[in-house]
Amino acid sequence: MVEKVVIMGAAGRDFHNFNVYFRNNPRYRVVAFTAAQIPDIEGRCYPSELAGPGYPDGIPIHLEEHLADLIREHRVDLVAFSYSDVPHLDVMHKASLVMAEGADFILIGATYTMLRAAKPVIAVCAVRTGCGKSQTTRKVCEILRSHRVRVVAVRHPMPYGDLRVQIVQRFARYADFDLHRCTIEEREEYEPLVEQGITVYAGVDYEKILREAENEADVIVWDGGNNDTPFYYPDVHIVLLDPHRPGHERLYYPGETNLRMADIAVINKVDTASAKGIETVRRNIVDLAPKAEILMAESPVIVSEPERIRQQRIVVVEDGPTLTHGEMPSGAGMIAARKYGAACIVDPKPYARGTLRETYARYPHIGPVVPAMGYSPRQIADLQETLNAVPCDLVLFATPIQLTRIVTLKHPTVRVRYEYHDHGRPTLEEALMRRLPQVFAQLGKDNPSMHSTENRSSLSQGPQASPTNQEKP
Repeated sequence: MVEKVVIMGAAGRDFHNFNVYFRNNPRYRVVAFTAAQIPDIEGRCYPSELAGPGYPDGIPIHLEEHLADLIREHRVDLVAFSYSDVPHLDVMHKASLVMAEGADFILIGATYTMLRAAKPVIAVCAVRTGCGKSQTTRKVCEILRSHRVRVVAVRHPMPYGDLRVQIVQRFARYADFDLHRCTIEEREEYEPLVEQGITVYAGVDYEKILREAENEADVIVWDGGNNDTPFYYPDVHIVLLDPHRPGHERLYYPGETNLRMADIAVINKVDTASAKGIETVRRNIVDLAPKAEILMAESPVIVSEPERIRQQRIVVVEDGPTLTHGEMPSGAGMIAARKYGAACIVDPKPYARGTLRETYARYPHIGPVVPAMGYSPRQIADLQETLNAVPCDLVLFATPIQLTRIVTLKHPTVRVRYEYHDHGRPTLEEALMRRLPQVFAQLGKDNPSMHSTENRSSLSQGPQASPTNQEKP
């Protein structure tokens, strides 16, 4: 008998699990996806172009709140939980609901949906959202390029638009962000890498993406999302931990899974965390991943014009996902405002507009900062209107992108960045060289392309865009 399936997701891991595990499996028929975490991703359809010949009408995507009704309506046999950064307790509450309705509940094994690459893969993952994956990915790419190794980054999916035109996306120039109609969250992940000269792939079908990336890389860097596990088998699995949230490495799905698989466990933010928090995290690494090499790292804030902060009324803008499902009350922007002597931090909540008011209501733990929510034009408009309504002297934004490219602000702005810094030895470069000696000794040995500017992104390249996925073979 064919089992009827619902896949619970958030427009990322769920689609990958379908493509790899369910799509061509005659045992199953997926009747629906459910959507959570990300605003406005329900009501769409996983298109037939991606779902395959067994699904000529595609697969509908419903709000997760309708899960029990879907199980009853379709007499569902199996529900597959397929999204990340969820407390273990909440996962079991969802499992209990599913089982009470008479369906089985599964978590697919981490390695079962990993694809094999023809090139070495370095995966950068984490135990929670906001641990510092992005700057670590940039550091790994910098290390590889310094050894004349060609590197391409493949980013965890964020396909929040028309899935039919997001099957394979390639980002090498700023114009590509407009070409693919990127959200703020997508830009936050892609733009810093493109500025660094790294080509980034993302999309929906990660086998097709992998084959494209292999054509232009000696090494592929998997840039993870949330605390999800890699989509590709890693030759080196780097996992970030946050001592500002000690103990979370034991409490969230699938972050604990990542830690247990880690080759290199990086305790990040040690420059701002307490000694007690750092020691708690270290003990948990030793307990859960005794074979992992432990590195210490810093994420120092880098402010473009720190003197402009002093004695000013500041409104702080932080990375959205770090605050929402990452559950941090604030981030690097708040650290910078306090470090450089702001007169006061203006609470933006009384001035919040539209969807931003909804975000504060949904995530009451968020402190007196603005989450850079921008999954849709409406959210971007609400963000702009909110920031312009706050009575302040300066907007301090700690998003990974140049926010003023997206919104028009009436207040002066100062940007905060954060980068990966080794904290003592072993360094990240030393750890990678021990695990991939052939990559560093052979691939980078005679690779003159690394001295060319062919792969470097520059505004001087003008508005030329990369080919769309339809133009690719």
